[in-house]
Amino acid sequence: MTENGEIMLYVTAPDHAAALAIARSLLEDRLIACANVIDGATSLYWWQGRIDEAREAVLIAKTTAGQMPKITARVLELHDYSCPCVVALPIVAGNPAFLQWIRDETAR
Repeated sequence: MTENGEIMLYVTAPDHAAALAIARSLLEDRLIACANVIDGATSLYWWQGRIDEAREAVLIAKTTAGQMPKITARVLELHDYSCPCVVALPIVAGNPAFLQWIRDETAR
């Protein structure tokens, strides 16, 4: 994937307000082109030697791979978790105009 390749960012947050705050900050810094916040996720995961369960909000954002170092650093600054989920998935195809819009909005 190239530095300018489009990606989907996936971040979990403890609640809707936290996910919105992270999304808004990333938008204001032009690190992402847009974000979706989805409430009501139930997460199951290993933590400190046991299986844990939590209600969370999911933040999905569209950006470019070159923004990931800055995004990761910013999310770590803003997030309440000691080890937040911040991952990127490549976008392999899509509406060419939309993909160009992602590149344009995150290049400013």
